[in-house]
Amino acid sequence: MPEKIVKTHSEWLAQLTPKQFAITRQGDTEPAFSGEYWDCKDEGVYACVCCGEALFRSDTKFDSGTGWPSFWEPVDKEMIAEKEDISHGMRRVEVCCAACDAHLGHVFPDGPAPTGLRYCINSVSIDLNKS
Repeated sequence: MPEKIVKTHSEWLAQLTPKQFAITRQGDTEPAFSGEYWDCKDEGVYACVCCGEALFRSDTKFDSGTGWPSFWEPVDKEMIAEKEDISHGMRRVEVCCAACDAHLGHVFPDGPAPTGLRYCINSVSIDLNKS
């Protein structure tokens, strides 16, 4: 389990852009096909924009057709926290950074082999560290 990173509301506001704050700290979602990474083919590791923890590798990224970056597996399952989300009249599984509780997106059971999972992630909640 990662060491917890705790900051005040003011500290997060000072560190993040308004869009990053709205998505990672308040659970908003960027519009489909609008994020920097939805169609990115660059190699590297995607890290949490709030704390820098490695979350997803580019070799697990796939084109889900949804307009958001999608991955079939995290770097380390312990770095992803899952929470039930019943907002917007739907039942979904929200995924957050286990280190800092940043909202990342959702995970769905309709991804490709070998996991069958689709981690549907907001571009603004991650940074690509290119290799």
